[in-house]
Amino acid sequence: MKANALGDYLRARRQQVRPEDVGLVPGARRRVEGLRREELAMLAGISAEYYLRLEVGRDKNPSQQVIDALAQALRLEPLARQHLQYLAAPTGSDLCHVEAAPAYAFPEVINQFLIPAALVNRYLDVMAANPMARALSPEFTPGQNFLRWRLLDPAARRLYVNWDDATASAVSGLRDLGGRWPEEPRMRALVDELCSASDRFRELWPRADVGYRLGIHHYRHPLVGELYLHRSRLNAPYPGGEHVVMYRAEAGSVSAQALDELRRLSTPAG
Repeated sequence: MKANALGDYLRARRQQVRPEDVGLVPGARRRVEGLRREELAMLAGISAEYYLRLEVGRDKNPSQQVIDALAQALRLEPLARQHLQYLAAPTGSDLCHVEAAPAYAFPEVINQFLIPAALVNRYLDVMAANPMARALSPEFTPGQNFLRWRLLDPAARRLYVNWDDATASAVSGLRDLGGRWPEEPRMRALVDELCSASDRFRELWPRADVGYRLGIHHYRHPLVGELYLHRSRLNAPYPGGEHVVMYRAEAGSVSAQALDELRRLSTPAG
């Protein structure tokens, strides 16, 4: 991850806005993808020169008025607006020093859950997981980075029937969390590593999609067969990006029966 996180994000979002979507005529000889810099500047009511300084990283602290104007011009949804706000906050880099959630406080809690649940930090490292989560997928082994596993381990493609969606949701989640600590060396190192190792990550990261995506994961589990599980997230009461990921099945469904079997298999005898 390069140090110009704000400029990189603005460029990525600019390239995703079609001129015709904002009332501009594309023209027959258009060569750029999305909006031109000067077009975005015009829509936001700022000078093209000032916008250029933002995008190339010569100015990293725009006013709130400019942030709001750019968000509106880029047609950003609420999570994407929040991400832009994080990147533009001059004190955002200080957040890399916040205290992490104590992992010892959570295993006892998530072990009470009757569904797969895991505590994950802002790098998507698994800090703790209940037996059902560990039985559901190797990615939830404590100490494992579940995004790295999902992208790079061949077993992930066998487990996830909708692997494309599973990887996209995880990458957009990392983008959301990484936006709060864009200059943190460990976060930059993780992004650089995945850019080097994964074609899929190199495809997804430049899109700059942001935020945890609700939806359904489709698994083909080696022990209990196919499951359709709703994914959800619960933020931990700490400022360091820790959160609990959970997976549930529709009540009375075949997936619920498979999840019951997984619970039985993951419960110690005695």
